[in-house]
Amino acid sequence: MAKIKHHNFLNTVHEVFTDAKQAGVLHLYAGGESFSGRTIEVSGKELYHFGTTGYLGLEQDSRLKTAAIDAIEKYGTQFPLSKSYISNPLYRELEDCIREMYDQPIVITKNSTLGHLGVIPSAVDDNDVIILDHQVHWSVQNAAKMLKTRSVPIEMIRHNNLEMLEDKIKKYQHSKRHIWYMADGIYSMYGDYAPVKELMALSQKYPQLHFYFDDVHGMSWVGKRGTGYVLEQLGDLPENVLLFGTLSKTFGASGAVLACSNPKVYDKIKTFGGPLTFSAQLEPASVGAAIASAKIHLSPEIYDLQQELRERIDYFNACLSTTELPLIDQNESPVFYIGTGMPKTGYNFVNRLMREGYYVNLGIFPAVPVKNTGVRITISRHNQKNEIKGLVEAMEHHFPLALEDTQTNPERVFHAFKLEPKVQSEPQVTTELEIEILNTIDQVDDKQWNRYMGGQGVYDYEGLQFLEEAFQGNACKEHNWLFRYVIIKDSNDTPILMTFVTLSLWKDDMLAQAEISAAMERERKENPYHLTSMVLSLGCLFTEGDHLYWDKSHELGGAARDGLLELMEKMEGQFGAKMTVLRDFEAESTWNETLYGHGFLRVQMPNSCTIDLKGIDTMENYIEQLSSRNRRHFRKDIQPFFDLTQSKTISKANAFQIQEFKRFFGEVQKRNLGLNTFSFPDQLFEHMNDNEHWESIVLTPKGKPKTILGVMFCYTNHSAVYVPAFVGMDYGLLETYATYRQLLYRTIERALAIKLPKIDFGMTASFEKRKLGATAQQKYAYLQTNDNFILEMIGIMEGQH
Repeated sequence: MAKIKHHNFLNTVHEVFTDAKQAGVLHLYAGGESFSGRTIEVSGKELYHFGTTGYLGLEQDSRLKTAAIDAIEKYGTQFPLSKSYISNPLYRELEDCIREMYDQPIVITKNSTLGHLGVIPSAVDDNDVIILDHQVHWSVQNAAKMLKTRSVPIEMIRHNNLEMLEDKIKKYQHSKRHIWYMADGIYSMYGDYAPVKELMALSQKYPQLHFYFDDVHGMSWVGKRGTGYVLEQLGDLPENVLLFGTLSKTFGASGAVLACSNPKVYDKIKTFGGPLTFSAQLEPASVGAAIASAKIHLSPEIYDLQQELRERIDYFNACLSTTELPLIDQNESPVFYIGTGMPKTGYNFVNRLMREGYYVNLGIFPAVPVKNTGVRITISRHNQKNEIKGLVEAMEHHFPLALEDTQTNPERVFHAFKLEPKVQSEPQVTTELEIEILNTIDQVDDKQWNRYMGGQGVYDYEGLQFLEEAFQGNACKEHNWLFRYVIIKDSNDTPILMTFVTLSLWKDDMLAQAEISAAMERERKENPYHLTSMVLSLGCLFTEGDHLYWDKSHELGGAARDGLLELMEKMEGQFGAKMTVLRDFEAESTWNETLYGHGFLRVQMPNSCTIDLKGIDTMENYIEQLSSRNRRHFRKDIQPFFDLTQSKTISKANAFQIQEFKRFFGEVQKRNLGLNTFSFPDQLFEHMNDNEHWESIVLTPKGKPKTILGVMFCYTNHSAVYVPAFVGMDYGLLETYATYRQLLYRTIERALAIKLPKIDFGMTASFEKRKLGATAQQKYAYLQTNDNFILEMIGIMEGQH
């Protein structure tokens, strides 16, 4: 498999959001001339509001509204001065109130995003290290990335994985001054908690461990004086904890607050904190409203408000407990998440609930993995019990209908979230289809396979026999691949869809930038399987081309396509794969919409290159039909080296040559960090040498036939297509003899000599191949991961190395 281009995160987010917008569930506008918090108007319809983050409903409290209006009357709509020079007259009272709430020194910030940007670079020294929980809020991750410019290492662990955290601590405990672990107190999607007490116990074991908690979703509705979940767990704020709360969301106003009990760190942040120094201060209305809210927090009333919310949360939990809805995390926070699995099911479910009169939020990538799409429901004091019960009843009614509309079932949803299904479901595939799953190519009809699948690459019937032999029975686990052959037929035994899939071990950074892979390879010197995962893929890492036959015109074509996707979901669970990859699709593939709806992300692969040799009988004729620019390239960069080299085609190599072939391929493989794969097994070369379909084009210096410069390993498939599958080269002599360009030329020359009409040149080095007349075509792969950890970890590592 050739190098896949670096994944453009923003383009992927744009495509996912565009899909959701077109489905009518994202980027909506509220209507109406007023807003109560209990209902919200969408598209002219009044809906019960289950999407707020104002859990206590204080944003509608008359005291906050009056204070905001009064502040505007007295001080205007804004106070246009940097707070570093002079603060709004109301600021002192606000700071005094918030300080009394926390009983600690505090810093007020414009919002939490700017607060993180100001605090993290100030608090973290150059000799520190940052470890991020991979579900910590984007604003924390984004602020942490700023420290890459100061060469501060940034690591990431899987969500709430204390074992992984301790491994990272051990890695840095003797080399770094402070080890900062950054996490949310309450996570905004699933409503689950940080294990605060367990983390503090870990800091007793490792004194360098410091914590940075973003507890904006834990604010106000829990804790003494409404200071949040984290402080409730801590009791007192220790000096190794920086705690962020909010003055917006549940607090009802605007802004954010940092609490810090370490005098030196506090002074450092307060004196100069980037955006804290240069950004505009809170508007008078926000300060006035925040003071009014702080006074409520400082009074016994806050506990009455918390209790009212608690009763609603408990009631919602009780209602849910009688259903079979997939609640992803059961807890006592006001945030609930009902999984739908596939995005298209989420769109359908949200639209159904809105038509029924209930507004809820869609949880979608990048906040959650694409295949973990779902509905985020938030409970507030605005919600009445009859409305809560009505929402649960509506969900219970419409959830199975949304699944049915999108050709899925509860079992698939529970599988996507690694939960045990409450009920077993029947497959959605029509009974008119016959699905065959075969364990070896020897069980497949050879003529049928070659008719539908034998036209490209090294995956005709004979090629797959070769691959099965080479990638089984090896000592290393990365060299043993599991093959499965899928044939979906109609009732007349006519194939509608045919493909093969493999399960194999991939390096998690295979698709990452080369410098990231170089850093990971340094760690793999001690642990060869560091950050590796089992991957289920169409085709295999050895093959390129259209790995899928599909008769889209067949009346059951859509059902066959859905059947394959459901089957691959089951295989992923059965084999314990961490990622599913569907490869080598064209840019305008009719599968695109379906695959997005099923939770796949699209990434662009390098262009696929082919050469059509029909009607051409000599190399001279071939060069003549090239463009004038490409002929100049031939005369300048290839032809001058003819007097220095000679080539020979070998179908049966001797033992010395085989060893050299292995060595030269190893040189290419270890340098190709842009596609960081495991090496091939040694026996591959012996099997190639014994297989009549393989031959090697060997390049040597003239007069030195035993000195090998490079070798192209070529396969001739059932359809008389010549496939230069991979290459080996001596890098010490690469430029002296223009080895790679010479091998490309000799490959075309060889295909003409044996009268083959086409060359499948694959995807690597397409620039060089196009200069020799190859035609390029865009190709795409679709990835579906169990979680976002690898994508986010690689994103964090970019620019560090």
